[in-house]
Amino acid sequence: MEGRAPSRPNHMKAILVFFDSLNRRFIPPYGGEGVKAPNFQRLADHAVTFTRSYVGSMPCIPARRELHTGRYNFLHRCWGPLEPFDVSMPELLKQKGIYTHLVSDHCHYWEDGGATYHGRYNSWEFFRGQEGDPWKGQVRDPEIPDSIGGGGGNLWRQEWVNRPFMKHEEDWSQTQTFNAGLEFIERNRGEDNWFLQIECFDPHPPFFAPQKYRDLYPHDYRGPLFDWPPYARVSQTPEQVEHARREYAALVSMCDASLGRVLDAMDRNDLWKDTLLILATDHGFLLGEHDEWAFCRTPFYNEVANTPLFVWDPRAGRRGDRCDSLVQTIDLAPTLLEFFGVTRPPEVQGVPLRDALARNAPVHDTVLFGIHGGHVNCTDGRYVYMRAPVKADNEPLFDYTLVPMHMRRRFSPDELKTLEPAGPFAFTRGSKVWRCKTHNWGWVNAHAHGTLLFDLEKDPEQRAPLQDRAVEEKMLEHLRRLMKAADAPPEQYARIGLKP
Repeated sequence: MEGRAPSRPNHMKAILVFFDSLNRRFIPPYGGEGVKAPNFQRLADHAVTFTRSYVGSMPCIPARRELHTGRYNFLHRCWGPLEPFDVSMPELLKQKGIYTHLVSDHCHYWEDGGATYHGRYNSWEFFRGQEGDPWKGQVRDPEIPDSIGGGGGNLWRQEWVNRPFMKHEEDWSQTQTFNAGLEFIERNRGEDNWFLQIECFDPHPPFFAPQKYRDLYPHDYRGPLFDWPPYARVSQTPEQVEHARREYAALVSMCDASLGRVLDAMDRNDLWKDTLLILATDHGFLLGEHDEWAFCRTPFYNEVANTPLFVWDPRAGRRGDRCDSLVQTIDLAPTLLEFFGVTRPPEVQGVPLRDALARNAPVHDTVLFGIHGGHVNCTDGRYVYMRAPVKADNEPLFDYTLVPMHMRRRFSPDELKTLEPAGPFAFTRGSKVWRCKTHNWGWVNAHAHGTLLFDLEKDPEQRAPLQDRAVEEKMLEHLRRLMKAADAPPEQYARIGLKP
């Protein structure tokens, strides 16, 4: 329903609650039946719920780069830090006198490939222990129960070094992250011009939640421990699959409880009158749909690509409504910049959501999304087109960077020997970069899946790929246009069998 006419609050504050791997089909406002998450519905009743929100660059850290820069990066770079030439939304706010604070337990910020993000904020707090984070030191091998799945190798070992230190809910890094966010709100509730980012790694696997949340989903399961699905096709029994889904639901319920504490703080401090509140995620997660687990190695079906997004804008005052405008991750940075009256740099591709929030105004006619070395995808909201590499070796493929880091390691000396100058690109602000020959991630196998086209109106579950040459040609036109607007390098066209 419509609220009051748009106006500018006397005071300006913004809160972004950002989860990881949140499957929209597991939360009630998007039809998550049987999942106990009343605070997601409470937020939906007080905000605008977007039905056609999409990922951009996958997965975790590439999505964070979009959150900062407001532009796609997956055509030029896989997992990596913010580059020296990148604009950064929190840094732009900071430069204009908006105080920015990050609280997070997202463990990838501690790694080589995520190390330049937190410094863009005025202040930050991190909490340890997620996903086999090398947190607690123990020489003796831990006791690991009979289990299936798991992160493998040292990640799985470290996970079981860490878990004994999480006995009570207050020990969980999610709880500590939200505690810190709420502390910031209470300390600064009377101040003006601040942005708080509460970023939680959950419900990303492992689906490890306190027992009280697991008790919300009773079931008779007597098999081995299974709370960390592999990035692979489903090979487990139906009972094991159902168990993992319930473990995920338990973690979503914990996230819901944490969200409720933020909503309580909004109520208690009367922040709804002047505080922009956004709840978003980087991507979803396959929980046995399409006979697959996780993301990255599969085509980006809507369980992964079509994300939950809720926004409360006090200027529009619109609550309890839904918006069908086509939006995505790159729009979050310009939305925050616009809210605080900060000019959007020309490198930013995203669009502020103010008009969509006020009156369902269109934002994009089509959007691009993908992962470096995988399908290059686009959608107009009805059709989803996934263009696959034409060769099994997925070549040619290059990384473009000035910060030679991978996810958990630096570029090797052999890789550095292949560096050659390239660019500049439209977004590097006149700077040339280094080009390094790379290979698609081990979990990306887009060539094997082939090019796919889906009609979401007739096939919302994406079960039957469409064969329609006219529609494909239309989507190809969109794909070329979007790639050109992103200044995609020539080999990205060649890799998927297109001419620029």
